[in-house]
Formats: sequence, structure tokens, C-alpha cells
Amino acid sequence: MRAEILTIGDELLRGEIVDSNKAFLSDRLLSLDIETRFHASVRDDPVDMEDALRRAAARSDITLVSGGLGPTRDDLTIEALARTFGRRLQVDRASLEEIKAFFARFGREMAPNNAKQASFPEGAEVLPNPIGTAPGCLLEESGTLLFCMPGVPRELQRMMDEQVLPRISKRLAGAEGRPVVRAALLRTFGIGESNLDEELADIAREDGVSLGFRTAFPDNYLRPVVRGDTASEAETKLARICDAIRERLGPLVYGSDAETMEEVVGGLLRERGKTLAVAESCTGGLLGERITAVPGASDYFLGGAVTYSDRAKVALLGVPEQILREHGAVSEPVVLAMAEGARERFGADLAVSTTGIAGPGGGSDEKPVGLVWVGFSDGGETAAQEFEFPLDRSRHRMATAQVALDWVRRALLGEERVALRYLRRSR
Repeated sequence: MRAEILTIGDELLRGEIVDSNKAFLSDRLLSLDIETRFHASVRDDPVDMEDALRRAAARSDITLVSGGLGPTRDDLTIEALARTFGRRLQVDRASLEEIKAFFARFGREMAPNNAKQASFPEGAEVLPNPIGTAPGCLLEESGTLLFCMPGVPRELQRMMDEQVLPRISKRLAGAEGRPVVRAALLRTFGIGESNLDEELADIAREDGVSLGFRTAFPDNYLRPVVRGDTASEAETKLARICDAIRERLGPLVYGSDAETMEEVVGGLLRERGKTLAVAESCTGGLLGERITAVPGASDYFLGGAVTYSDRAKVALLGVPEQILREHGAVSEPVVLAMAEGARERFGADLAVSTTGIAGPGGGSDEKPVGLVWVGFSDGGETAAQEFEFPLDRSRHRMATAQVALDWVRRALLGEERVALRYLRRSR
């Protein structure tokens, strides 16, 4: 079964927003063993939209359309759909009343142009939108199912899960001869994309198996995809491939599917009954923000100190002034003192610390831009390591925070702390 995703909007083509809808929709289709064959994006231009819709209907069994269902003059998806396939527009009275009721719930009067959102091509099935004013629709044309959904991600996601997937599943029920597709996502940190391919050169080479590689800085993702005649066969094959990858890479694989590093670290801390504190300089609160983004982080995270200045390092973490004078803020003695100070002051079992030169200025021959120290303390051991990340300021902070979290993960697993293979370790 061939699937296509078409996203509509000038803002996508101008690069004003990241088109995350394509990734979400493709992932959801894969859950039904449907692989997306085509992705396309077009402007809010009727000619371009009609051309894209004709192409999609000619080459795909399912087309998911996102965007252009709003009330403004540049929301033209429904009109383009009707013209492309020679259908008259009809007002759906139930949808019109729902839109009016939506505004009434907020004590607002509906603007006249919102009424256009209740018009659909003749023969289309309306898809309710309980959290917005733009209903979607399903139109079947020459055997192709065309689903139109809002471009707002939270509205699209709910409509996809509640309205679109059940309808596709119903069409697939009883279909014979379709291969079963299963896929997984393995997240790695500390190894580059080309090194991953080399490490796994002999894995996932049999028929019906493919292995994809994707960089999502600072991580690299592995996407094994398998096909089988039955669900059991495909799932067994996928489990075997994932086990082989994990055995080969060891702790370089830190999570799977949607797991983030901070979620994995949080789970390990909770599982082992340990608490964590952080001391940050160059990361400027990024570590604490990521840790507390996980629901329930209060179970294990006691707090952090963002000590950007030398004075703050002394006052809040107890870093000796003499060490700062002799070695400077970006140094091994200082990052160790920061980690120990955070652990002691917050009464935590573990602490990590960061200090570095994120740039673009502030470097020297002895301490270049990109230099960073990461520190660790658990009461029995203190450790620090020097890195040089030749990156822009934003990615420098991201990489440093990920290293710090990875150190906590490795400590909890009893694994060695290793240098990142794809970024330079300093002298």
C-alpha cells in the first residue's frame, strides 16, 4: 500500500516553521504497517495545490493532507480539493453549528469568514475536530483515500489518532497478502554516524531487513525496519536485530523510540533510589531545565546552581578563590570543586558540573573556544574530563549537557565514562 503526505502552507516553503507533521504522520502510518512513499509540500497557491493533489491521487492509495483548513483567504485546501476532482462545495450544517458553539464556549462571536470551514466537497465524510474550529474530511477518489487535516500539530495529532487511523484500519481489515512491517528506533550517544555503520557492517544484511541512520544532534539514531509474512515473524525478526545491535554497541545505545536521555537518567535514578544535583556554568541552566522537563523529576532531582560568574561559584558552591585565581574558571580543579560543592550543599547522592567556553569569543591559545570540562562526584569518587567541541554556541551547550547526563547514566549502570568519538577530546 502506497502512502503520501502532502503539507500545505507558504510558511513551510519559506522555512518559517519546521514541518514536524510529516514525521508524525509517517510514524503513525508505520504503526499500521504502511510505509510512506512520498513527501511533498506546496505553497498556498491553487494551481500548485491542485497539481499536487492530482499527482498524489494518481500514485498513492492513501494521501494525508495537512494545512489550509483555516478561515483566512490563504486557507484554500478544501476549495482546491473540490476543484481538482470536480466536486461541488456543500455546507455541512452540523459542522457549522459546532464551530459556532466553539466560539460561544469562550464567550466570543464567530466571525463570518469562519463559516467557510463548514464547507466540504460533495461526497466527503466530515472528520470532527473537538479542539479547534477546522473540521477535516475524507474524500475517496478513484480508489485513493484523501484525508485532509488541520496544520496545527495538536489538532492534527488528535484527528489522526481518533479519526483517520481507525478508518484506515477498517479498510485494511481482511486484506490478504500484505507484508507485515515492524520498525524500531534506537538512540545512541557518543559515536558518529559513519562509525555506527562501520561497527554494524555485518548486521541487518538479510532479505526483508533494512537499517537506517539519522543524526539528531547530539545523538545518532538507528532505524531497523523488517518485513515478514506474519506479525509474529516480523516482531521476532525485529527483536533479534535490536538485540544484536545492543550487544554490539553496549552502553552507546541509551534508549529507544521516544525516550530522551533525561528520561532514561530519571528512570535509573528512581529505580536505584538515588538523588542528583547539578552545578552549571557554560550550560547556563540547560541541564536543570532538561532534568525537570521529565514529569516526577522531584523524586530524584534536588536542585542546581547556575554559577556563571566566579563570585557565584565561590558564594554558592564553595569553590576556593585561590583555585579560581591559579587555574581559572575553565579548569579541572574548578569543575571538580563545583561538583563536590553541589553534592554537599544539596545533600545529593550524585552531582555533575559543567564549565567551558561556548564562544564565539572568550578563548585564548591556552583555552580555545569550544573547551569544556565536565565534573562528577558521588561522595566516593570525583572525576573530570576535558573536551573540545568545535561547535557554535548553541550546540556546544547541547553537547555539554548531554555528556553530563550521559555520565550520570553510565555511573548508575556501572559503565566506564568514555569520550565522544565524533567530537575532539582536548589535549
